[in-house]
Amino acid sequence: MDIPNTKNKIKNYFYQWQQTESIVSNTLAVIIGLLTGIAIVIYDYAIEYSNLAFFGNIEGQYKYLIIIIPAFGGLMVGILFHISKSARRYDIAHVIEATTLHGGKISPKSAFLEVMASVISIGTGGSVGKEAPVVLAGAGIGSSVARVLKIHGNRLKILLGCGASGGIAAAFNAPLAGVVFAVEVILGELEAKTFIPIVISAVFATLISNMVFGVRVIEVANYELVSPFYESFLYLGLGTLAGIISVLLMRVLYATHDLFDECKVHPIIKPALGGLLVGLIGFFYPQVFGVGYHYINEALSNNIALKVMLILIILKIFAFSFTVGSGGSGGSIVPAMFTGAMLGGAYGTVVHGAFPVITAESGAYALAGMGAVLAGTSHAPLAAILILFEITRDYNLILPIMLACVASSVVSSSFNPESIFTESLKRRGFVIRKGQEIDIMESVIVKDAMRTNIQTVSENKNVRSLIALMQTSRHAGFPVLDSNGKLYGIVTLKDLRDKVEHDHLEKSIGEIASTDVEVAYPDETLNSVLKRLAARDIGRVPVVSKSDHRELIGIITRSDIVKLYDKKVLGKVKKITD
Repeated sequence: MDIPNTKNKIKNYFYQWQQTESIVSNTLAVIIGLLTGIAIVIYDYAIEYSNLAFFGNIEGQYKYLIIIIPAFGGLMVGILFHISKSARRYDIAHVIEATTLHGGKISPKSAFLEVMASVISIGTGGSVGKEAPVVLAGAGIGSSVARVLKIHGNRLKILLGCGASGGIAAAFNAPLAGVVFAVEVILGELEAKTFIPIVISAVFATLISNMVFGVRVIEVANYELVSPFYESFLYLGLGTLAGIISVLLMRVLYATHDLFDECKVHPIIKPALGGLLVGLIGFFYPQVFGVGYHYINEALSNNIALKVMLILIILKIFAFSFTVGSGGSGGSIVPAMFTGAMLGGAYGTVVHGAFPVITAESGAYALAGMGAVLAGTSHAPLAAILILFEITRDYNLILPIMLACVASSVVSSSFNPESIFTESLKRRGFVIRKGQEIDIMESVIVKDAMRTNIQTVSENKNVRSLIALMQTSRHAGFPVLDSNGKLYGIVTLKDLRDKVEHDHLEKSIGEIASTDVEVAYPDETLNSVLKRLAARDIGRVPVVSKSDHRELIGIITRSDIVKLYDKKVLGKVKKITD
């Protein structure tokens, strides 16, 4: 037997396998799907045992502990991230950012820490869902596989999408919804080379989940349209209300984020404060604790009173916002579905009471409301429709669900162009639509264009030395530092012309420097800086630390921005022509 020849054949086989993109992607999709399914099974068990450990024996004289447990969970989350100082906080918005702007690169360590934090948050009563952590778990697995195999570029993005779709598919037993969520929310594009591996990953992740848990379906009565013509208008009305509630949910969430960001307490304490507020709400209305599937089922079965459902709409929004806004960990899909179920149930109770002959029971409207608020917050109506269909396996109400979801998405988008996932990206200057940045200047940040080798001058030096420096360096402006090395101001050629006479060259630079300085931050977009440069008709701004506005870390000029813009444009052209 010719051993060397056999070895060469094997090497050639593997080389050809690696060069065949579709075979590689599909094979890796199977592996990622299997690993993600296993991870989600472990994750579900971890939440179950965590919840049992904290709430299993709370009764009688110990019931007041309900108030403290979410605060304790928040404290644990705060400590976890304080200890892991190098870890970033991750959510679905960061996965979208990584996919669109960073070639699919995320930190597996940070993703898995966020998953661990969500087990603590949900197990101790945090009012959140589990879909953001499962997306992160899947994305972390996809990124880890890519890192081990040294995969970059578009393949890495595909593997990230495989993990995200597998996470949603396994968590909700909804492979179609997992695929659509990954395409509609994470990647924003639909191509055969992307779509096929994402489908494969979702299927294998769901198979693993079903082998352990079996098919999990939310039990829903056999609802159907009683009067298709009249009820269609009622479901459109529900969708409109759901769109308004979706906007309210998002605005309360981000207002709470801002409130906790401005709160002058140690970051460890913030999630505990949020947990305490959730505990106070949950003491009176325990329905807001945790994921809340049981109470969603109760609304779908017409078993919750109108008054209670109306109260729970508001309380769930605040409990969810306190949990996430304070630094707790978890997702928004199930809280949106919970809020929608209560809204739809309340709406259905009213319309069924007013028009009993032509309307279904309130549970039918609760089902449509679940999807409608989810569609309104995510701006992903197709994913919302499919998630609802797959977790109920009921096709009878698909038309009213579609009406309500589309109406909600249209109303929500008109009031709030950003989804609950992309709003945080917009706040940092990234405007992303369909997986693409809208403007190069809105997708590149200051630290990518700034210069750190800065020529500075001291406020105590005289104008004569400044003139000499300008003549040798050919720069028309310099940051001015005080005696402690902190930013004092900025001095330009214009300051020299306007403020210095020919015989006053011994004046100190501090006397003529402009102290009302426009500054930039490293994580700002170039677009926001460019607007400020134009508004004040200036050519440069110092870049400072967000934590200390007098700590100079760089400088950025109009020419720096133009150069980087040209480089990015050339890069895009090259990518298109390659």
